[in-house]
Amino acid sequence: MELPGPNIGLSPRSRQPSYSQTLHFTKSPNMSRSYFSSHNAIESGHPSYSASPFKIRTQTLALADLANSDEDDGYSSINPIVDPVDPNVTSNLSKLLRKEPKTPSPPDSSPTTKVALTSTSNSSNNNNKPEIRIDGYSNEEESRQHDSKGESRPLLSDNNKFLYNNNNNNNNENNNRDEILMEENFWEEKPWFEWLPCVGGDSGEQSHRRQNNFQFTPQTILKNFFLNPISYIPAVILGLLLNLLDAISYGMITFPISNPIFADFGPDGISMFFVSCIVSQLIYSGGFSIFGGGNGSMMIEVVPFLHIMADIIAKGIGDDKEAIIATTILSFALSSILTGVVFLLLGAFKLGSLIEFFPRHILVGCIGGVGWFLVATAIEVTARLEDNLRYNFETFKYLFFDIHVLALWSSALGLAILLRAIHMKCHHDMVVPFYFMIVPLLFYFVVYIFNIEWDNLRGNGWVFPMPKGDVPWNNFYTHYDFSKTNWGVLLQTVPAMFALTFFGILHVPINIPALGISLNEDNVNTNRELIAHGLSNMFSGMVGSVQNYLVYTNSVLFYKSGGGNRVAGLMLAAATAVVLFIGPWIVGYVPIMVVGALIFHLGLELMKEALIDTWHTVNRMEYFTITVIVIVMALLGFIEGIFVGIVMACIFFVVSNSSKNPVRATFSRSSIKSTVRRRYCQQQFLKQVGNQVYAIKLQGYMFFGTTNSVETTIRHALTLRQWIRNPIRFLIVDFSLVTGFDYSAAETFIKIQRLLQTKNVYLVICGALYNSEVGKALRVGGIWGENPKEFVQIFEHFDEALEWCENMLLQAYYNLRSSAIRANNQHQQTSPRVTPTKQTPPKEILNNVSPRHKLVQAAGRITLHEERPRKYLNKATKILIEAFQEITDKNEEFFDQLAPFFHEVKVPTGAVLWQQDERPDCLYLVEKGILRATWRAAEGEHAKPVESILPGSLAGELGFFAHRKREATLVAENECTLWQMMDSDFMKLPPKVANDFMRLALNFSAERLSTMTQYAFHLAQ
Repeated sequence: MELPGPNIGLSPRSRQPSYSQTLHFTKSPNMSRSYFSSHNAIESGHPSYSASPFKIRTQTLALADLANSDEDDGYSSINPIVDPVDPNVTSNLSKLLRKEPKTPSPPDSSPTTKVALTSTSNSSNNNNKPEIRIDGYSNEEESRQHDSKGESRPLLSDNNKFLYNNNNNNNNENNNRDEILMEENFWEEKPWFEWLPCVGGDSGEQSHRRQNNFQFTPQTILKNFFLNPISYIPAVILGLLLNLLDAISYGMITFPISNPIFADFGPDGISMFFVSCIVSQLIYSGGFSIFGGGNGSMMIEVVPFLHIMADIIAKGIGDDKEAIIATTILSFALSSILTGVVFLLLGAFKLGSLIEFFPRHILVGCIGGVGWFLVATAIEVTARLEDNLRYNFETFKYLFFDIHVLALWSSALGLAILLRAIHMKCHHDMVVPFYFMIVPLLFYFVVYIFNIEWDNLRGNGWVFPMPKGDVPWNNFYTHYDFSKTNWGVLLQTVPAMFALTFFGILHVPINIPALGISLNEDNVNTNRELIAHGLSNMFSGMVGSVQNYLVYTNSVLFYKSGGGNRVAGLMLAAATAVVLFIGPWIVGYVPIMVVGALIFHLGLELMKEALIDTWHTVNRMEYFTITVIVIVMALLGFIEGIFVGIVMACIFFVVSNSSKNPVRATFSRSSIKSTVRRRYCQQQFLKQVGNQVYAIKLQGYMFFGTTNSVETTIRHALTLRQWIRNPIRFLIVDFSLVTGFDYSAAETFIKIQRLLQTKNVYLVICGALYNSEVGKALRVGGIWGENPKEFVQIFEHFDEALEWCENMLLQAYYNLRSSAIRANNQHQQTSPRVTPTKQTPPKEILNNVSPRHKLVQAAGRITLHEERPRKYLNKATKILIEAFQEITDKNEEFFDQLAPFFHEVKVPTGAVLWQQDERPDCLYLVEKGILRATWRAAEGEHAKPVESILPGSLAGELGFFAHRKREATLVAENECTLWQMMDSDFMKLPPKVANDFMRLALNFSAERLSTMTQYAFHLAQ
């Protein structure tokens, strides 16, 4: 083959006055892939998609060749093409759409071609054209030529430069300057035990902290063993005060003291509270938590569930007091162990993020329910109710008509309301601790001034009664008696234990990230904290205590007071142990109103958080759910409230998702087209009949609540009125934005497919990967199976589906036309003419009752009329006229002036004509084959196909005329025959001819811009 000159396909920087170079064209790594195709697609032979991209592209090229026949009797020689309506008609073209055991594809083992260009002169004389030699070389040699862009470099001879600049050929020294030096596996998550102080390490900041650089000098000994611990004392005193207040308030209500059986268990509850605090503090400050100074305390929110278990046991056993006590306290410890095991498993299997999927508004409702429980408990404790708070008239009279009782509980409520008022004016974190330090002092001052007897205060309900006898701190251990435990009744508390555990584990993923933000700790690992909570709760249960967790408020106060250190946390554990060993006698001097005020304060705070703070932050259905949960928990119980909340969340999920339209957009082919650049006449034809392609873009989760809208939309397109106005032939359903698919949705699409088949409408599915959730659901439903259905086509991407529909519309017309022309030729003789004449069959032959065929025929008569070929002066003139005759009225003389400046070039499969961002030096007119344009967003990313250019189209005209860098890499998808115009050729054109040619060529750019704009809007919808 001869080339017109030595500068074919070379950028200006690569041209030399004389040279002898070897240019290598390598097969692109993404050969025969349609737009948006990816490497993870199923192989062609797999029973997945209806046709591989290679089959679709071969079909497209075959249809383009139909419009380029040089034979006068070409219509009669065309093999019959299958009509989409009549599947019994067979043809060579239709075989491309059939399922075969192995879809033909370009062989990977084909040798890379090497084109040697030899020239000794830069003359543009076409008589001295360089000789081209094509040789093969091994795949191993080819593999060494791939650059970082994924394309293949030209293989050059030893003493020549590269044809293309390689931006990655910088020396290693320069590259290293731009590198960010980072430790390997820097972001890899470390095992939890590597964070312990006793475990060594050699990477990261935490390991640096753990290095033992301590030197035993008098200064360091004084600082680390005396001065630093002394500086932690204020924070330890504050933490101890908070623990003491919480123990007196919440430890007192660990057991339901309103029940006569547990009336004297307040001191035991305080001891269990302190034991739980000490265990959790040792675990967290001992190295298992990243918050070394975090404060661990009893999990207050589980108190309602502890009361539920005690009530179940009391009702199940009856009058055996000792059995009730032994079974109840054992159930508390076992529930703590169960909570710890669940925490530990979640952290060990790194499932911390799983908890975040639980609806947050249900948790908020449960918090509101806990708030009401604390308010009710405060009333029970301060009003000295003998039973739980009941919502009846007798209880109402007792609380409001007994002045003494009213004074008892209203004084505590008044203190809580006063604290709320003070806190609204002063938002400092120390307001609450100092408030509850001052109130007892004022109480003791009043008692001292008026010389009130303590026994009178205890008898009238102003102070807690003294524990009977000399009760030690470990008195609660005497209640454990396995011989008196009722194991059958204990099993009845298991549901309450799981409810308690479920409610408890929801707090950690909320408290831990919030604590990390407040303390500026960026290395928080939720899974590690779950393991720490699991260990603390397991050990707490093993030593006979209750659940615990890392308390957000206390931890923040402790850190801000200077206790953000593991030593300070261990000192707090020691101080708490000292208070525990002193004994519970201090309870006899604690004012009940102080305890009640603290319980009221927390209860009101939680209810405010659930019912007031969420008023403008959640939608109406969520707020209604929160309110119902709080009411149900107050009236029926906590387990019932959680169950009602979950049921309501499921119902509202269905309702809310059903109200969202799953149809994101609907459009026809007239508003969007494939990225294949076809002949102008075929483009015009497809514009005329494009309404027969109807596309629906779906979104969200497809289930029984959303598929009804999809079915309604499709049925509307098939109604008689809509069918008369616009009959459709193909329905494209795009699943690319669908996140999930259930079985009921698959049944709906089976029904839709049967409905479409009765109308002879193809269901074309795209955007569903074979192994995705949508793909599996379609296979289970029988839509996507081993045996392809007659009117169902499935493709990987939307562009492939749209290209297939365009091909079917084109081949339907060509089939009707070729059949009609053959029938017409049997009745009349035609003589060759010099001038072109339209070859349109008689109307009576093309008459058809199908409205879709009528639209195809009408569009074809307007846009696809063929002219009998005529003999031109040269081949270039013929190619130019065929490319531009539909968009201009220029005569043959104009194209004769252009023809000498186009040079025929034949390129092998996989040849890279130019690279992205190169300077333009030529343009191409495609005579035969397909060119593929690929684009990458950034250096090093995989190139994506963005356009396919068929015969009769120009390539590279916009950059050529505007002198802009190439926007994409251009690759020959198969063996191509091209006509090339160089810069030098364009500069030699007469000005008027050059200007007219530029106007004609920019028509292709305008068409491409329209296509890409439509695709941009399609992706944005």
